[in-house]
Amino acid sequence: MTDASEMQAPATDDKVAVVIVAAGRGARAGQADGPKQYQSIGGRAIIARTLDMFLEHPRTGPVVVAIHADDRELFRRAAGASADRVTAIVGGSTRQDSVRLGLLALRAHAPSRVLVHDAVRPFVDAGLIDRTIEAIGERQGALPALPVADTLKRESAAGMIGETVSRDGLHAAQTPQGFPFWPILAAHEKAHHLGKVDFTDDAAIAEWAHIPVKIVPGSPDNVKLTWARDIAMADQRLSGERPRFPDIRTGNGYDVHAFEPGDHVTLCGISIPHGKKLSGHSDADVALHALTDALLATCGAGDIGTHFPPSDPQWKGAASRIFVEHAAKLVRERGGRIANADITLICEAPRVGPHRDAMTKILSAMLGISADRVSIKATTNEKLGFVGREEGIAAIATASVVFPGDVPE
Repeated sequence: MTDASEMQAPATDDKVAVVIVAAGRGARAGQADGPKQYQSIGGRAIIARTLDMFLEHPRTGPVVVAIHADDRELFRRAAGASADRVTAIVGGSTRQDSVRLGLLALRAHAPSRVLVHDAVRPFVDAGLIDRTIEAIGERQGALPALPVADTLKRESAAGMIGETVSRDGLHAAQTPQGFPFWPILAAHEKAHHLGKVDFTDDAAIAEWAHIPVKIVPGSPDNVKLTWARDIAMADQRLSGERPRFPDIRTGNGYDVHAFEPGDHVTLCGISIPHGKKLSGHSDADVALHALTDALLATCGAGDIGTHFPPSDPQWKGAASRIFVEHAAKLVRERGGRIANADITLICEAPRVGPHRDAMTKILSAMLGISADRVSIKATTNEKLGFVGREEGIAAIATASVVFPGDVPE
């Protein structure tokens, strides 16, 4: 048999590999709808919910799922799109052997750490996964567990209470259990070759192999769905949750400024040489004025004139950037996150295209969002109306903002 030091290879990255154990028949939960890991809670298969937690976690890498040989199509239907993101293997006749086969399937990835999790614990959360990962050392495993709260009794041969067992220091083990990859693989391989098949979890194998295992706080929500009643209660819990409707608000703004004699126009914070300039109390940046109104609309904060009245001399010649940044600040003070900003300039001249990149960069900085969330477009008015006669420029702006909470009923 090969020991851990001979098997070890360099880790490909720092992502933590995952083995999901899903090869059991789940007889205690009933077989009406197939093995329990494929039964539905809240409209989705248990195993699909479990997979989501690990596939979406930023610190996890390759995922191997050990399934029963008869469940290939059942797994693909239940997992949906997630089935293409994992490696499904046929597990063994016992949980212990399924884990061993899952670990063997990960050897090519050469991870430094691995998590082993029961498919029928769909309520594992990201915090529990993080705690477990953090506790894994080069020669140390990690076990999430909860202190035993119930009084424990040992039964006598006659079916009576034989004794009360002290619960001091006793914990109920959960998964995911985490380990340094090569030592736990070597321990599983050694147990397999020696014919030791009576380990109930991987922490027990680690203990047998003299790999220390640190206890980390588990979660009372991280229950194992064992009985039909467990599944029914989980379904009730998820089905009873009120659907959430994200509070996404969209605001529109429109502004227009006439031309007057001058040598440049200011659009989206950029000064563009031109034979005329825009007339206005501030710098007359028609695009930023429209955007200010759009942002204010998302939180019911009035319009640009409410906050920056043209009758106030302090705004004479002011840079319109001030107005946009003020509106963005009001949005954030109310908990909003700006998702995107879209501006359409309507003018015959000047040409906007050559300045679009510079405009986008300035707006990205003003709003505190990435450039791909900013859109600046320009169109003519086909020589129609005051824009077509080159008497002025109009702008339309739209802003989308996501606020905390959800839309009230």
